[in-house]
Amino acid sequence: MPRVARSKLLSRAGARAVVRAAQSRGERVVFTNGCFDLLHVGHVRYLQASAAEADRLVVAIKDDSSVARLKGAGRPIIPAAERAEVLCALEPVTRVAVYGEDTPREI
Repeated sequence: MPRVARSKLLSRAGARAVVRAAQSRGERVVFTNGCFDLLHVGHVRYLQASAAEADRLVVAIKDDSSVARLKGAGRPIIPAAERAEVLCALEPVTRVAVYGEDTPREI
Protein backbone atom coordinates (compact mmCIF):
# COMPACT_ATOMS: atom_id res chain seq x y z
CA MET A 1 0.00 0.00 0.00
CA PRO A 2 1.39 3.46 -0.82
CA ARG A 3 2.66 5.46 2.15
CA VAL A 4 -0.15 8.08 2.08
CA ALA A 5 -2.83 5.41 1.90
CA ARG A 6 -1.16 3.39 4.65
CA SER A 7 -1.11 6.45 6.91
CA LYS A 8 -4.91 6.69 6.64
CA LEU A 9 -5.50 3.08 7.74
CA LEU A 10 -6.19 2.72 11.44
CA SER A 11 -6.65 -0.01 13.97
CA ARG A 12 -9.82 0.00 16.02
CA ALA A 13 -8.00 1.72 18.91
CA GLY A 14 -6.37 4.13 16.48
CA ALA A 15 -9.76 5.07 15.05
CA ARG A 16 -11.12 5.85 18.50
CA ALA A 17 -8.04 7.93 19.36
CA VAL A 18 -8.21 9.94 16.12
CA VAL A 19 -11.92 10.65 16.63
CA ARG A 20 -11.46 11.67 20.27
CA ALA A 21 -8.52 13.94 19.41
CA ALA A 22 -10.41 15.62 16.58
CA GLN A 23 -13.47 16.13 18.77
CA SER A 24 -11.33 17.59 21.56
CA ARG A 25 -10.16 20.21 19.05
CA GLY A 26 -13.78 21.02 18.23
CA GLU A 27 -13.67 19.33 14.84
CA ARG A 28 -16.75 17.69 13.37
CA VAL A 29 -16.23 14.00 12.64
CA VAL A 30 -18.53 12.07 10.34
CA PHE A 31 -18.40 8.29 10.64
CA THR A 32 -19.81 5.95 8.04
CA ASN A 33 -19.46 2.27 7.34
CA GLY A 34 -20.22 -0.46 4.87
CA CYS A 35 -18.85 -3.24 2.71
CA PHE A 36 -17.63 -1.11 -0.21
CA ASP A 37 -17.07 -4.39 -2.05
CA LEU A 38 -17.72 -3.09 -5.54
CA LEU A 39 -16.97 0.60 -5.26
CA HIS A 40 -19.11 2.64 -7.65
CA VAL A 41 -20.00 6.26 -8.33
CA GLY A 42 -22.81 6.16 -5.78
CA HIS A 43 -20.28 5.33 -3.07
CA VAL A 44 -17.99 8.15 -4.23
CA ARG A 45 -20.82 10.70 -4.24
CA TYR A 46 -21.97 9.52 -0.82
CA LEU A 47 -18.45 9.86 0.59
CA GLN A 48 -18.02 13.31 -0.98
CA ALA A 49 -21.33 14.49 0.51
CA SER A 50 -20.40 13.04 3.91
CA ALA A 51 -17.01 14.75 3.83
CA ALA A 52 -18.67 18.06 3.00
CA GLU A 53 -20.42 17.89 6.38
CA ALA A 54 -17.25 17.23 8.35
CA ASP A 55 -13.73 18.21 9.20
CA ARG A 56 -12.85 14.51 9.24
CA LEU A 57 -14.48 11.56 7.47
CA VAL A 58 -13.83 8.17 9.07
CA VAL A 59 -14.93 5.14 7.05
CA ALA A 60 -15.18 1.71 8.65
CA ILE A 61 -15.37 -1.29 6.35
CA LYS A 62 -16.50 -4.81 7.08
CA ASP A 63 -13.81 -7.47 7.01
CA ASP A 64 -14.10 -10.42 4.63
CA SER A 65 -15.90 -12.73 7.05
CA SER A 66 -18.55 -10.15 7.96
CA VAL A 67 -19.16 -9.35 4.27
CA ALA A 68 -19.61 -13.07 3.58
CA ARG A 69 -22.13 -13.36 6.43
CA LEU A 70 -24.07 -10.38 5.07
CA LYS A 71 -23.83 -10.94 1.31
CA GLY A 72 -23.47 -14.72 1.08
CA ALA A 73 -21.19 -17.16 -0.69
CA GLY A 74 -18.77 -15.68 -3.19
CA ARG A 75 -18.52 -12.37 -1.39
CA PRO A 76 -16.60 -10.28 -0.92
CA ILE A 77 -15.31 -10.01 -4.45
CA ILE A 78 -12.53 -7.63 -3.39
CA PRO A 79 -10.53 -8.52 -0.22
CA ALA A 80 -10.71 -6.13 2.73
CA ALA A 81 -7.09 -5.02 2.38
CA GLU A 82 -7.70 -3.92 -1.20
CA ARG A 83 -11.04 -2.26 -0.37
CA ALA A 84 -9.29 -0.35 2.41
CA GLU A 85 -6.51 0.71 0.06
CA VAL A 86 -8.98 2.07 -2.50
CA LEU A 87 -10.88 4.01 0.15
CA CYS A 88 -7.65 5.38 1.62
CA ALA A 89 -6.75 6.69 -1.83
CA LEU A 90 -9.93 8.78 -2.04
CA GLU A 91 -9.33 12.43 -1.18
CA PRO A 92 -12.52 12.95 0.89
CA VAL A 93 -11.71 10.04 3.21
CA THR A 94 -9.63 11.04 6.22
CA ARG A 95 -9.24 7.63 7.88
CA VAL A 96 -10.24 4.00 7.30
CA ALA A 97 -10.66 1.17 9.79
CA VAL A 98 -11.70 -2.46 9.33
CA TYR A 99 -14.10 -4.28 11.65
CA GLY A 100 -15.44 -7.83 11.81
CA GLU A 101 -18.67 -7.59 13.72
CA ASP A 102 -22.07 -7.61 12.04
CA THR A 103 -22.65 -3.98 13.06
CA PRO A 104 -20.23 -1.07 13.51
CA ARG A 105 -21.48 -0.45 17.07
CA GLU A 106 -18.24 -1.50 18.77
CA ILE A 107 -15.91 0.40 16.49
